[in-house]
Amino acid sequence: MIKNRDIIVMGIQAWDIEIGSNCKNIAAEFAKNNRVLYVNPPMDRISRHREKHTEKIKKRIRVKKGQDSDLVQLNESIWNLYPKTMTESINFIKNQFLFDTLNKINAKRFTKDVQSAIERLGFKDYIIFNDSSMFLGQHIKTMLKPSFYVYYMRDYLTKNPYWRKNGVRLEPRLIKDADCVVNNSTLYTEYGKQYTDHSYMVGQGCDTSLFNDQLREIGIPKDLKSTPKPIIGYVGFLSSRRLSISLLEEMAKARPEWSIVLVGPEDDMFNVSTLHEMDNVHFLGSRDAKELPNYIKGFDVAINPQLINDATMGNYPRKIDEYLAMGKPTVASATKAMEYFKDHTYLGETAEDYVKLIEKALAENSPELEEKRRAFGLSHSWENNVNEIYNCILKVKQQTA
Repeated sequence: MIKNRDIIVMGIQAWDIEIGSNCKNIAAEFAKNNRVLYVNPPMDRISRHREKHTEKIKKRIRVKKGQDSDLVQLNESIWNLYPKTMTESINFIKNQFLFDTLNKINAKRFTKDVQSAIERLGFKDYIIFNDSSMFLGQHIKTMLKPSFYVYYMRDYLTKNPYWRKNGVRLEPRLIKDADCVVNNSTLYTEYGKQYTDHSYMVGQGCDTSLFNDQLREIGIPKDLKSTPKPIIGYVGFLSSRRLSISLLEEMAKARPEWSIVLVGPEDDMFNVSTLHEMDNVHFLGSRDAKELPNYIKGFDVAINPQLINDATMGNYPRKIDEYLAMGKPTVASATKAMEYFKDHTYLGETAEDYVKLIEKALAENSPELEEKRRAFGLSHSWENNVNEIYNCILKVKQQTA
């Protein structure tokens, strides 16, 4: 464990992001034994224009004008920095030399704000934990001179068109420059090992206490109690970029006696899909995160029907830990990341696979299997995840001393 240190956490997600964030959970865990500065990504010019009517951008404009403080104390050991400086939006630039030159200018502006916060807080001998910021992150080590620099990979960002444009050539440079690279997927770990000996799999955490029905009584919601069994359920954002609509449609047609329950907001493609016309498919809409354990409790089998492609192959699906922490039989798509869960889940690729595996899961479920799943899922707490990160830092420090 690392204690009584100063840690700077930065990346591509702000503290005031509206969805869950690994980076925020990790920062909060760091702060239990260390002082932490959580740095929001700077406001860029295009976002200021496109999102000028949102409170998020209005807040940053007030900070830029000096009307709001740029440094907010969240609790006794963690502070949140809103960088005052606006960076230029440069990803449209095709010329690599020009992009790199302007990116360095952006980094100088950004790190000047971070340095100001460091001085005001009196941070010394600090560790920097960079969550996937591969452009500004190119210059963090040189400009801020941390005692140790960690790069965190939790998504295959270079498969995303925005990041691919310059990330394919720049991320390997950053990996080589980092003192240590930690990953939540074996796929990312193998990718990192192409450029450094210090690329490690640390898994991921989740709020295990929320999904532990042995610690508190978790009731099944009323809108599930009247739903015919067996209930085959999914919780999370219904995104056609990540989930297979056709697989769900084929599965629902093949087993009309099953209730397919989908809990979460839908994107446009899900909203117009023929799933809405099927009597055995139930869209329950968005639910508060604290209610999700209640819905999972009512599932007979939990599913994660991901598409299998370059963008999803390495994604660590946090919901699998949540399903398993509640002991639920779980059927998921056989991505590279899911190899980590192969001893506790049923993995398939096609709708036919899903039907056969769900039938198997229903037939062989038992209290013994539920307890094994529960133990595995509950072991993936944020505390354990951060301890793995600490162990990697200490291991590299020892090897390079």
